[in-house]
Amino acid sequence: MSEEKNKAIKDEEVTSSAVEDETMAEEILDEVVEEDLDVLAKLQKERDEMEDKYLRAHAEMKNIQRRATEEHQSMLKYRSQDLAKAVLPALDNLERALAVDGLTEDVKKGLEMTLESLTAALKQEGITEISANGEFDPNLHLAVQTVDASAEVEDNHIAQVLQKGYQLHERVLRPSMVVVAQ
Repeated sequence: MSEEKNKAIKDEEVTSSAVEDETMAEEILDEVVEEDLDVLAKLQKERDEMEDKYLRAHAEMKNIQRRATEEHQSMLKYRSQDLAKAVLPALDNLERALAVDGLTEDVKKGLEMTLESLTAALKQEGITEISANGEFDPNLHLAVQTVDASAEVEDNHIAQVLQKGYQLHERVLRPSMVVVAQ
């Protein structure tokens, strides 16, 4: 019987040793899995940061493209602004010349034709005269003088235009110089 006992003890020791080895292997495996999970979490965090950086850079590029397109369109829309500002005094002089008494018909006809072509060219570029009839608008008109309101001209309305104003699309190039009734 002692042989059987020895065998049973040995079997028990082998089983116990196998269980210990298995437990140790599980612990090692758990540590490796935990380390791998930590590395995976770190890599996911880095990936999320990179994705965020990419999305921000992509959005910034879209904004830069949009702003460049808007700026280009604005430049095209208002390309005539400086030329118009330089030409407006000549237009005023033509109108003053037409108002002079004693012009011969030929001279008057020539001045009118020149004025018409210049006005048409400006209109073609989007430059229009600012209406100076009706109520005073400080965004479009420059009040240089005031007069008392009367039956003919209501309060805060334009009584007289001293110099025409012009705008390029919706941008004021030169406000109308006006006399306002108060």
